[in-house]
Amino acid sequence: MRRPRRLWLSTTIWRRRLVFWLGALATGLVSVAFAYSADWSQSVFHRLLGFGWWVPLVLTPLGFLVCAHLARTVFPGSQGSGIPQAIAARHLTDPANRDKLLSLRVAFGKILLTLIGIASGGSIGREGPTVQIGASIMLKAGEIGRMGRERGLILAGSAAGISAAFNTPLAGIVFAIEEMSRSFELRTSGLVLSAVIIGGLVSLGLVGNYSYFGSTSDIVVGLQGWVLVAACGILGGAAGALFSSLMLRGTLALRRWNSARPLPRTLLVAGLCGLGVALIGIVTGGISFGTGYEQAKIAVEGGVLPWYFAPAKLASTLLSSLSGIPGGIFAPSLAVGTGVGSLIGVALGGPAGIAALLGMAGYFAGVVQAPITAFVIILEMTGDTSNVIPVMCASVIGYGVSRILAPESLYHGLAKGMLRDMR
Repeated sequence: MRRPRRLWLSTTIWRRRLVFWLGALATGLVSVAFAYSADWSQSVFHRLLGFGWWVPLVLTPLGFLVCAHLARTVFPGSQGSGIPQAIAARHLTDPANRDKLLSLRVAFGKILLTLIGIASGGSIGREGPTVQIGASIMLKAGEIGRMGRERGLILAGSAAGISAAFNTPLAGIVFAIEEMSRSFELRTSGLVLSAVIIGGLVSLGLVGNYSYFGSTSDIVVGLQGWVLVAACGILGGAAGALFSSLMLRGTLALRRWNSARPLPRTLLVAGLCGLGVALIGIVTGGISFGTGYEQAKIAVEGGVLPWYFAPAKLASTLLSSLSGIPGGIFAPSLAVGTGVGSLIGVALGGPAGIAALLGMAGYFAGVVQAPITAFVIILEMTGDTSNVIPVMCASVIGYGVSRILAPESLYHGLAKGMLRDMR
């Protein structure tokens, strides 16, 4: 009697593994290329600003109109952050419906339109879109390799996208567990770890080991320091809950209003939101445009942001998100958090760098309601090992306050709306 071949010698198993690894490698490469392209797009916008203060009044509404039109007519499914789409797709069993949210066509549109949005001055980031892009690539790889396990592939692609986008492998794993699946799934843990490692290695090899937001030498000490932790957690969480609530309610209201005449009303909303973003940017001297990386880095490294930065950036991010253009809220939310922390630091007389870091933790945890992801991603992005416990505390407090004020989490609330629309 012929003995069965050993599992590890199976050509089918190795073919599937090879396709999976290539998919994770492609996710890393696309994520890094997307990061460089986003930086270039932002530099294009700043160069265009040199022609005059009036440029955003034309460029931003026009860019939003173009993005919203293409997102609805040519690349449906590419609107918004990208994380709610990946979450919703994990709950879909019909491949046709899943392809409406995750496909290579949607991924291409997501990249193109996010870059146009950034070049137009939108207060958006590329990190959320990278999650949708990574999930789309891994889902396609699974289809080619006939792997099945679509839910696990979406989870793995999402985690690899976060890992490569932020150069934060631990945050990629935690994000997959805490935010995407809301549980630890033993059957998919190997897929997630493999994808994160490969995506992270690509980012590390091409970009190097660096911190997006620089680092601070400040540390939390004494009663004043812990008062600062509590204040940043409470006020940051409350501000995050405000953004989340406005985003969920605004999205629901606009979805209902747009349903009567989808394309004309979608374009009207996009144009008005673009005009609002332009006016806020002009009034604040351009500080509210773009991803917010530069301002966040200044704050973390000890600089003090203007008092109006946090409310202006929050408003610009909200308008950019409600406009219907593709683009994420990760980076802008982290920037808003540094502005909140900077305000609190000035009011309480605390060190500017640590105040920005704690404000970032409290606000971001309040927006996404994923406290572990919040403090892990912030610690990895700043390379800070001296304030682990204070940052954790600010994140947990911000999460708790946000849960009281806004019981439904932002990404899962948006995903539920998408699932309702697809029924």
